[in-house]
Amino acid sequence: MTENGHRNGEKNVSNDAPKSKNPLRHGIYSPVMTFFNPETEDVDYPACRKHVVRLCEAGLVGIIVMGSNGEAVHLNKEEKIKITQESRAAMDEAGFSHIPVIVGASENSIRGTIELCQSLYEAGAEYTLLVAPSYYRYAMDEDALFEYFMSVADGSPLPVIIYNYPGAVAGIDMDSDFLIRLAKHPNIVGTKFTCGNTGKLTRVALATNSVTAKSEGSGYMSFGGMADFTAQTAMSGGSGIIAGGANVLPKTCVKVWSLWAEGKYDEATSMQKVLSKGDWVLTKAAIPGTKSAIQSYYGYGGYPRRPLKRLNESQVRNVKEGIREVMTLENSL
Repeated sequence: MTENGHRNGEKNVSNDAPKSKNPLRHGIYSPVMTFFNPETEDVDYPACRKHVVRLCEAGLVGIIVMGSNGEAVHLNKEEKIKITQESRAAMDEAGFSHIPVIVGASENSIRGTIELCQSLYEAGAEYTLLVAPSYYRYAMDEDALFEYFMSVADGSPLPVIIYNYPGAVAGIDMDSDFLIRLAKHPNIVGTKFTCGNTGKLTRVALATNSVTAKSEGSGYMSFGGMADFTAQTAMSGGSGIIAGGANVLPKTCVKVWSLWAEGKYDEATSMQKVLSKGDWVLTKAAIPGTKSAIQSYYGYGGYPRRPLKRLNESQVRNVKEGIREVMTLENSL
């Protein structure tokens, strides 16, 4: 497959980009946790519904289910379909039908990824967030990755957001030149930079004329991948943040982004310092710690599915204390 005939040229693809119900807007998105019954490890759908509504109420402009924070690798296909349906229904019932539901649909084969995208599209998803295939790491050179993303984009009814997360895919780190090539496909509509490389984000955002807080641009989205660099993403010409920390600190993330959009750079920078300090506690504690923080401060959250470990009482206290400062800020907003 070649790159000829994609975005900004002729579209030699099997289908033009599907029109989604809700456009992607600049601002804060969250890859939400999947909650489980602490005894049976069955999905706790009421908790999942409650959580997405709380985040929408806090000002988020997009919800991602079954991303890395959502323990997608611990879910079967039936659970993924139902989580998508329940999240969409809960948001619609709460008056947030204008907020898109994005889904993680990564499989290690092109065929499997397209099939899962189709199933989740039918369940109510509007976009998909995809990491690079990595099980056969030795074979995943640039040509193989290019074929994967372009072929999935050709066949998926969901527009694709590329998820550059080296830590989850055996160290595969796509560079800006490669991401800019992929962005020419009409059904690839964004990139998430969990690599934390703001220089790379800047280059891709510039080349794609990405959406920013002050410009609609081309419609392409360049997302920071952690709350830790929310203001830095705005400064770099990014479109928003897809932040695991927003599960716990949604109002703070929204406020930092809004302050920057309003030109209140000193205030945004000052608040970002508090956010970065607290988000690092959550980042280090990972999924068990983020769920523990939700449990400590919001009264639900529970534990991940095994084999991820549960925090002990001392670790729970440390996470709670470690984010106390930023939670004081969160509760003031």
